[in-house]
Amino acid sequence: MNTGSNEPGEVAVASDELRADGVRADGERDERGLGSRAPAFVKGRRVLHVSWQVGVFVIGLAVVGAGIVMLPLPGPGWVVIFAGMAIWATEFVWAQLVLRWTKRKVTEAAQKALDPRVRRRNITLTVIGLVIVAVLVGVYVWRFGVVMPWRIKDQ
Repeated sequence: MNTGSNEPGEVAVASDELRADGVRADGERDERGLGSRAPAFVKGRRVLHVSWQVGVFVIGLAVVGAGIVMLPLPGPGWVVIFAGMAIWATEFVWAQLVLRWTKRKVTEAAQKALDPRVRRRNITLTVIGLVIVAVLVGVYVWRFGVVMPWRIKDQ
């Protein structure tokens, strides 16, 4: 989306979105600026800062990897994945932008889910699904009966 007030080739940004340097499109600096949150003494030394970033990346990667492993297994897979993303977001702009986008989408979904029409539709679909499952279970039991998977011997 290109508006007339922008230079040719420059893309307009919504006023609530941030550029990579932490400045909103309206020119105001956001307090939650993007970028490294490493201590000043770490940022001041290039080798130390790169080492810090590598450490943050490795720790975040381990947490995200553990979350991916938890997806098919019992455990809070998505929560752990987002925790790993939050670790990355302490140091990397791309992770901060991903987390902001995710937060915006989750908020939109929550607002949509609270809409009375959507709630009614979801409840209706759930009831229909439960009725279908109950009918299928009833037909199965009527056709085959209830057979226990173990034998109890009469004494």
